[in-house]
Amino acid sequence: MATWNTRGLRGSTLEDMVNHTNDFYRSRGLALIQKVPTPIKPINIDKSTRHITLAYFEQKSTVDYIGVVQGIPVCFDAKECASLTFPIANIHEHQVQFMEEFEKQQGVAFILLYFSKKDETYLLPFSHIKIFWERAKNGGRKSFTYEEVDKDYKVELKHGAYVHYLEPMQKYLLEL
Repeated sequence: MATWNTRGLRGSTLEDMVNHTNDFYRSRGLALIQKVPTPIKPINIDKSTRHITLAYFEQKSTVDYIGVVQGIPVCFDAKECASLTFPIANIHEHQVQFMEEFEKQQGVAFILLYFSKKDETYLLPFSHIKIFWERAKNGGRKSFTYEEVDKDYKVELKHGAYVHYLEPMQKYLLEL
């Protein structure tokens, strides 16, 4: 059974920036995106601070964010990578399955991936994720590299949005 401890906050910098961006989009009527809470069951709680110090996940989570952009259903996950190689194992099978089913329902699914070494963020369309996933599943490389990421999907800091993913998302929509 999966457990949570203080290492569970990895990726929170990107998530903070995405949360700020989502608030920015909402305040301007551009999108309504919500963070999906991960259901946990606390095991140990520090009584003096009332902080959870140990917990386990009650069920598998799907993606980090879900919502709607100008009438288009959207779901995505936010991931950070300290190196220039991203292990495909960091994208779980249930997440791939959810994103695939989401797109079959005319939604748009993707991952926002922050390469901290380069200080660059990219939108990885589900169709690209699926290629990397299938390659690994069929005995190929179990990761993908920074070089393999389509640089046309770079996410910029623009118009007051820290992670302005609407522009690369628009590019993805035009390719569907």
